[in-house]
Amino acid sequence: MAVVTMTTYGDLPAVHITAADGAQATVSLFGAHLLSWKTADGKERLFVSSRTPLDGSKAIRGGVPVIFPQFNVRGPGLRHGFARVSNWRLTSQGGDAGSSHLEFSLRREDLDAEHAQAWPHAFALTLRFTLHGDALEMDYTVHNPGASAFPFGVALHTYYEVGHLDATSISGLQGQQYTDHHLNTLVQDYPALHFTEKHDRLYKSTPDLTLNTADATLRLEQQGFSEWVVWNPGRADAAALVDLADEEYLRFVCIEPARIDQQPLAAGATWTGRHRIGA
Repeated sequence: MAVVTMTTYGDLPAVHITAADGAQATVSLFGAHLLSWKTADGKERLFVSSRTPLDGSKAIRGGVPVIFPQFNVRGPGLRHGFARVSNWRLTSQGGDAGSSHLEFSLRREDLDAEHAQAWPHAFALTLRFTLHGDALEMDYTVHNPGASAFPFGVALHTYYEVGHLDATSISGLQGQQYTDHHLNTLVQDYPALHFTEKHDRLYKSTPDLTLNTADATLRLEQQGFSEWVVWNPGRADAAALVDLADEEYLRFVCIEPARIDQQPLAAGATWTGRHRIGA
């Protein structure tokens, strides 16, 4: 059976789950932010910056930031939205010999006054993390209980611990169209993406991907989202980030299932996205 305990991560209240096979996850109530995922072999799969605040004063750099209702500045509100800086509620927990889960929810009434004033729409977010052996599933649901449509974008901004960037590659993107940080639209014509410089790419398709590092291979799948975002800041941009140590960019790559452009969600409608990571 799964063991669930309340704990802290830095100064943040968090929930820790240990599955029957030894796999573990830790999720902060601040942002429903997955901060640690260890497979049954004890290997940490996620990166968290050593310099990120862990007191609720600002968004956490690392783990899996939850993006809603807008991606980056693709909308009129707070960059990357308010979900990652709001306090969520633990609404379900449990497990058996086959899987273990933690589920969190956020509604408009959970927002602080500033964010509630900026977002006048009723909404209900649900995020479930499920451990299946050496796999992690994230099920993300956006529901509109109100009387009129609202626009939204979403992403699961996953930071993977890769050990060293030089030994890291992503396969599965050959032949896929992408837009880079210079706003060039190109097609990747080589089998594997390697990291020798800054990468900030939006792939306009959702093939299954394989993340290869020096000592691990992870299979990434998504449903319901419409893009992959691949990001590493490179040396110069990393040096400008106050919540990232200068050399830490060498330890991670972000690969995000996303729906980056705000699209309307009709009254009474529900959108669901799933992200599965298999070791």
